[in-house]
Amino acid sequence: MRPFHRLAVLGLGLLGGSVALAARERGVATRVAGGARRADVRAQALARGAVDEAGDFESAAAGADLVVLATPVFAMPEAVRRIASGLAPGAIVTDVGSVKGELALVLPGLLPAGAHYVGSHPMAGSHRSGFEHARADLFEGAACVVTEAPHAGLRERVCEFWRALGARVVLRDAATHDAEVAWMSHLPHALAFAFAGALRAAPADAFEVAGAGFRDFTRIAHSEPELWADILAANRKALAAPLQGAGQALAELARAVDANDVEALERLLGAARVALSRSGVRGSDPDARVDTNPRRPERPGGARRTTRS
Repeated sequence: MRPFHRLAVLGLGLLGGSVALAARERGVATRVAGGARRADVRAQALARGAVDEAGDFESAAAGADLVVLATPVFAMPEAVRRIASGLAPGAIVTDVGSVKGELALVLPGLLPAGAHYVGSHPMAGSHRSGFEHARADLFEGAACVVTEAPHAGLRERVCEFWRALGARVVLRDAATHDAEVAWMSHLPHALAFAFAGALRAAPADAFEVAGAGFRDFTRIAHSEPELWADILAANRKALAAPLQGAGQALAELARAVDANDVEALERLLGAARVALSRSGVRGSDPDARVDTNPRRPERPGGARRTTRS
């Protein structure tokens, strides 16, 4: 790709720091400037070679022809207000935000004439936060959604940038993005947090028997509560249907368990497995065991099973 003259990364946490590291390593910009509120983060970024220079948002974005907003979503409009007057003519502003609809409505109107907003969302990250966890290979092979642009050339320029960082670009409009990530990202986080909260009622010694399945399911519940509270609230409209659907599925499962209805449980679990297989997602459960006995023993407790022909 044709390198940008000056790339400004505003916010040097996990995602912003990784953008800066990858951009420097892959030569996608002649100069990379980092903007961060904390002096110690700016010093870390300079020490690791993630940026050529570091300062406040205004100084980092001055003269930039590409700006990547890596702040929390709610803080992005104010960041754009602060930097707008100093951008290079024809500058592109993109971001790493998890919600796109509100940004697509608000940010273009905050930019000077000739500058444009093109939304992005790299589907990469970790439950860990902070610049100390940033990596140059974070986006390698990860999907990155790129949303609408005033014209195709602008959108392709942003696509080229993310491809250069190793990402697999997926094109969506802002509303479709929000609906899809509500299912694929926001709902899983909400369920993991809800389950972790319910653990307050678990037996005191239960954690002694926790295995790989527990660790896999709860990993994302270690994510930053403040960050995820903002994300879930920002995407509340798109998240309503997934939350309702998950609640209904859990209630149906609970009814089958309460009724000791093994046939219904097998049907529900089988349908869930089929739905997951159609997604192309692959995984394994080390807690599951293959039943190699072709003759199942009778189930205790009067569990109901319909005889199959």
